Amino acid sequence: MIGIIDYGAGNLASVRNALDQIGREAVVVNHPEAMDGCERLILPGVGSFRLAMEALDHTGWAEALREYVSRGRPLLGICLGMQLLFDEGEEHGITPGLGLVPGRVVLMTPRAPHRLPHVGWNNLVHVGDHALFEGIKRDVDLYFVHSYRCIATDAADVIAWCDHGGEFAASIARGSVVGMQFHPEKSWPAGIRILENFADWDGSC
Repeated sequence: MIGIIDYGAGNLASVRNALDQIGREAVVVNHPEAMDGCERLILPGVGSFRLAMEALDHTGWAEALREYVSRGRPLLGICLGMQLLFDEGEEHGITPGLGLVPGRVVLMTPRAPHRLPHVGWNNLVHVGDHALFEGIKRDVDLYFVHSYRCIATDAADVIAWCDHGGEFAASIARGSVVGMQFHPEKSWPAGIRILENFADWDGSC
């Protein structure tokens, strides 16, 4: 069972629909107590870093997710959900994140003629051999919508890169935690294969 976390700041329907279409059992979980039967979790997200973290803290999800990951269980952050995995974000002032991946989230500063927000299809290049990208060609077009980028303290945590007037981390992995700055549910067919890979992943490196 895959749990999709509902904390009031996520695009839940499209993620669940994508999982349904590939035959993966998924359920929306509204509070931490409801995740007991979930073998893996997805943290989606749209909106601002600060408001999303306030929601996670207020609902008890922040501490629950840290405990969940401490047991080596798989967690996937999508878009803003990936950003929330980091130590802190600077949107609307410095705000502590979940602290599951060392690093910070900052406003992108693309070179002209590139503009913000970064919206649309862009080429991603993945590195290494992480299970998340099994069966995905080394460079592939995926769908992005964001204005902030993640800076990992340890470059080894970055498993895919993209360029929008400057290189940025498009996907990260640290232990049983993975993140995608792109929207896999909007990136057929490659994004759906990546979701399938996560659904089969046991959280090991």
